[in-house]
Amino acid sequence: MNTSPSLLRSGWWLSALAASLAGALGAEGWRLHSHLTQPDGPLPRQQPTVLAPMIGVIEPCILPASNAPQPDSLQTQCSNAQGSAAALVEATLQELASTRTTAGVSHSAVREGWELGYTLPVPLLQLFKEQAGGWQIDQPLVDKLARTVRDSERPVVVYLFATHFASHAPLEQALAADPRNLAQTRDGPMPAGKYYGEPVYYWNIADPEAPVNLRRREAAAAMVGALCALEPRHRSKIRAVTLLGEVHHYFPDFEQGMGFGGPYRVTDYSPASQAGFQDFLRTQFGTIEALNRAVGGSFASWEAITPPSKDIRTEPLAHFNEHIDSYAQGVLPVSGWAFRAGRAPGSHAQVLVYRNGELAGRAPISLSRQDVLQAKPEFGEANTGWRVDLDFRHWPAGLHRLDFYLQEDMRPLAPLGTRQVAIMDRQQATPLEQPLAGQLPQTATQAAPAVAAWQAHIDSPAQLSSYYYNPLVPLWHTFRAKQVARYIEAFGKAVVQPSCLHNVPTYTHQIVPFSNPGWDAQKFAVEESLAGLHNIRLGVSLYGEASYGDSFGAWYAQRQRLRAPRSGPEAYGVTEFHPLKGMDATEWNKTLQAHQRRGAAFLSFFMEPRWEGQRVERGHNIFSIDPENQQFRSDALYRAAQQTLEHSAPGNPGSR
Repeated sequence: MNTSPSLLRSGWWLSALAASLAGALGAEGWRLHSHLTQPDGPLPRQQPTVLAPMIGVIEPCILPASNAPQPDSLQTQCSNAQGSAAALVEATLQELASTRTTAGVSHSAVREGWELGYTLPVPLLQLFKEQAGGWQIDQPLVDKLARTVRDSERPVVVYLFATHFASHAPLEQALAADPRNLAQTRDGPMPAGKYYGEPVYYWNIADPEAPVNLRRREAAAAMVGALCALEPRHRSKIRAVTLLGEVHHYFPDFEQGMGFGGPYRVTDYSPASQAGFQDFLRTQFGTIEALNRAVGGSFASWEAITPPSKDIRTEPLAHFNEHIDSYAQGVLPVSGWAFRAGRAPGSHAQVLVYRNGELAGRAPISLSRQDVLQAKPEFGEANTGWRVDLDFRHWPAGLHRLDFYLQEDMRPLAPLGTRQVAIMDRQQATPLEQPLAGQLPQTATQAAPAVAAWQAHIDSPAQLSSYYYNPLVPLWHTFRAKQVARYIEAFGKAVVQPSCLHNVPTYTHQIVPFSNPGWDAQKFAVEESLAGLHNIRLGVSLYGEASYGDSFGAWYAQRQRLRAPRSGPEAYGVTEFHPLKGMDATEWNKTLQAHQRRGAAFLSFFMEPRWEGQRVERGHNIFSIDPENQQFRSDALYRAAQQTLEHSAPGNPGSR
């Protein structure tokens, strides 16, 4: 996220990619620590991978009137007739790595194919000024951004930023006052929210002709036009273009509502979106009779279909297909956390889940649980989470027994606990207990001391919780995921592909829904945009374990295998990066090399601008990797990056 961590969601994949993963590996297998953490060999590379920190140059240099007074020497660079933020970019990078550039060639190339550049954020809705009762492109502002690319000899990733996180543009409030621009839950247009104290606008992605979407395209086209006006040698510095920021569907209470509790409210229920859903179903099934057979419905016509929007537990339904909650797509997430002090490096611990006596799934204890670390800082470790998604679509109605076991390395299984869950039928009949289908594993007595050394908890499911499968819900979520994917594709097709930048690789800037076991991925509906888009490569924000651990590597390697037969290997970009923990130079370098081997074209992280050895005053980002930012050990990460770059500079030991 653009001002917040992408502590990512885990969830059931309803796209073709998900089906392939589930079939090949089992619902939980894509998280296993295995050979899947690397793709089938390195990707062929034309250029070095760019280490491209996203430097906060907008407020102090591009929009100086909106911030505190800055040093005269900085203002001279930013504000003269041919000013740009290039000098501020260079001063900031010089603090990170004392290097120089000559004739367009950077002398800061990191060993094993890394090169130091930067990401230039372009806040699209800030590119307008109010004039003559309307909103016009602020061309001098656009030109200043383009001159930054011209004046810096560094490779650059151009980030065309327009997402739900506010950029504090005057135009935003005007757009937010028009309901056409807002996403809708079943209760209507969503008012602005907050995230880490900052405004969030739930912009409409269902209607590409909504005014906010027209403005986004207008601003992006103006920026691309200014870049295309540069000489070819300056345009050649642009290594990548990233689109929009994180595009997904929304839900109320954005800061706390990403999980499974509370009333289920998602977008988009606008009239245009509901009509689109009907068209989607018509295309999928052809006849209303075929749809009714598939979902157990009794719809008289396509126009009679509305998206699921009610909870059977608390609201009367006109028919069962109206039901929706976090589990109605047919997946039961079971999750928790476990920790033991003093575990040997390289030891493997996992949780096994049995249903009615048969093994139903297993998961390594490796997912990021920042909430657990916050509650128990003595752990000193966030990667204590585990999660298994159980497909209950074909389970018989009734009470089912789930037994949880912990296993460390090859030691005997140790019991963690038992839960009973109720799979309900459409009539809400009293569920009967299902018989055990197999023999539960015998636990050895010597396992008791071992498990006693662990602290552990089963978070979900709750005892005797109930679950309903509505076959219309996965179709609704699939349609919502297509809305996200088509929106990004249409933006790239309208703005970048017709321009001089059509040969510059274009990337998404998406979240990846599997690192945080407590988040409900279906609320976001990003799976199709991650599976692959036309002419747009994968760009992802990685925070916590996903940035350095096995989960992203395993997922990406499997994605590569599934895509390779039809499209060949493809580079990806890391659009935001933060481990949410300290690293030394060795671990930092190891992490960067892992991404480079997988095929990362660039890796970006937030950085505070620095001028004449001092941090420039502005609204600082709590996730900036900066020597003065102690949050999430960001100061230690800055030192690790600095040491890595110093050791990799030409002429230093270890450089190439």
